[in-house]
Amino acid sequence: MDSRPRIVLDTNVFLVAILPKHKYWWVFQAFMDQKFILLLSTEILTEYNEKCIDKYGSSLSEERLEFLLEFPNVELVTPFYRWNLINDDPDDNKFVDCAVAGQADHIVSHDKHLNVLKQIPFPRVNVVRLPEFHELLNGNKTA
Repeated sequence: MDSRPRIVLDTNVFLVAILPKHKYWWVFQAFMDQKFILLLSTEILTEYNEKCIDKYGSSLSEERLEFLLEFPNVELVTPFYRWNLINDDPDDNKFVDCAVAGQADHIVSHDKHLNVLKQIPFPRVNVVRLPEFHELLNGNKTA
């Protein structure tokens, strides 16, 4: 059994992690070093692409997303059930659905709308912020 954490990256985390000079580049570096399994759904990929094009232009978006899909530590997930756990921003449900369907250990996010997941006993979805995720990857903490 693979012991690497299975995670879903919120779009805002993904957008900063793909920039080599950004302080969160370590996330993309850890991904390239295959330190975790990245769970993606078609909905998440579509949002990554749209937001990346809006923020950085189409060439960086195409380069990063094509590169992303070539890694063996990417798992494409097809959620067959919509949990609808996030009422304040229903668009965030795609991350929850992917996490549940892909049996994620964590969603990595700074989105306050996902805080409601701490109050929901089932399905259990753990949300961690980037500093916590960094500690998890380095073996300093368990969440």
